[in-house]
Amino acid sequence: MPKSTRAALLAGAALLAVAASAPAPAQQPATQIQALDASGDPVIAIVDGAAIRRSDIQAAQRGLPAQFQQMPLEMILPMLVDQVINQKLLSLAGRREKIQDEPDLRARVASYEDRLVQNTYLSRKVAPAVTDAAVEARYRKIVAEVPAESEVSARHILVASEQKAKEIIAALARGGDFAKLAAENTLDPSGKDSGGDLGFFRKGEMVPEFSEMAFSLKEGQTADRPVKTQFGWHVIRVDKVRSVAQSLDDLREEITSQIQQEVVAAEIEKLRAAAKIERFNADGTPAR
Repeated sequence: MPKSTRAALLAGAALLAVAASAPAPAQQPATQIQALDASGDPVIAIVDGAAIRRSDIQAAQRGLPAQFQQMPLEMILPMLVDQVINQKLLSLAGRREKIQDEPDLRARVASYEDRLVQNTYLSRKVAPAVTDAAVEARYRKIVAEVPAESEVSARHILVASEQKAKEIIAALARGGDFAKLAAENTLDPSGKDSGGDLGFFRKGEMVPEFSEMAFSLKEGQTADRPVKTQFGWHVIRVDKVRSVAQSLDDLREEITSQIQQEVVAAEIEKLRAAAKIERFNADGTPAR
């Protein structure tokens, strides 16, 4: 079982166990349940005066395995409320002991806040640049600059010896039917019923010796000599040749990543050019 699946099942079991063991939630006064702030975020619970709102519960749900994230919130609300109450109790207890003021923790919080600020800043710079129009324009540029790849549709008959392959080539030259000879002779199990048909493929998708021969042939041409690979000896025939450009969907993720990297690099270069940066050696002395 994949680790991710196992983790999800364990998390789900733990969540259900909490629900089964937790006491039924106490009825709260209607004024608390219905209390809304200006944004319409209702209070779901109050712990020692600290409010837990619906948005807190929704955030907790987003931290669950995918199958629980997709469930209606109301189905798992009691479980999530108990989970968030427990978290709030621990947080309040720690704050009463002034843990939040400890230097090590403050440094970690500041570091985490810095990363959030960095990521948010870059996201706001990147988002306007990664539009459908920008991606499509980059795609058109790539297609114009990079030649379309060739594909061939080929058949083969795989045999154990060079002599046998030569006999089949001679039979084909006398007008023999490729599909019939493949059904009778090929060692490729899938080729017996398909007439040796391999469908379309690109050059790098086959072993080099096979590809070199296949891509040297014209449409309707059969190789005049057998080709040896680690699988045996091949008689190769090419049925069709075509050129295929990669689709926008094939390249969308790569193009999006390129644009994002370019925006980030340009933004950092701009910030470095405008900033006063001083460097020091590892011992703190000024660097030359």
